[in-house]
Amino acid sequence: MGARLRGDDDSDFSENSEINVTPFIDVMLVLLIIFMIAAPLSTVDIPVELPVAVADAPERTSDPVFITITEDLALAVGETRTTHDRLFIDVGIATLQKRDTRIYIRADKSVPYGEFIRVMNILRADGFLKVGLVGLDENAVEAADPAVSNAPAVP
Repeated sequence: MGARLRGDDDSDFSENSEINVTPFIDVMLVLLIIFMIAAPLSTVDIPVELPVAVADAPERTSDPVFITITEDLALAVGETRTTHDRLFIDVGIATLQKRDTRIYIRADKSVPYGEFIRVMNILRADGFLKVGLVGLDENAVEAADPAVSNAPAVP
């Protein structure tokens, strides 16, 4: 406990207008300890039993529609070469004009992003909104073909 006494000339103690913060700090420390002990006890574990998912794997179409963008920016729908102007026609033929058909786009990694988006915009404008992207798992390729992992890196 802290106190300050000042003596004046007439040996009477003068009034001290400063607040004594020591009791305040003591109360705050006690409250801190109470909350530190009570907080972990207030968490309640409620056991939740979630239902097991019994969903079947999504069906893959037997003949998927692939759009391929090659390194030289040539387009192909399946095995048929096409142009940007004829892309929606050839996709319509390949899907039999079913707009809910999923279309897969695969592109060479050197294809600019803008070209890829251009193809997606053509499909979206024609009403084909289910677009899947085909990726190549490099680990699986290296495991399947050891010559690939020994090949020098191309800059």
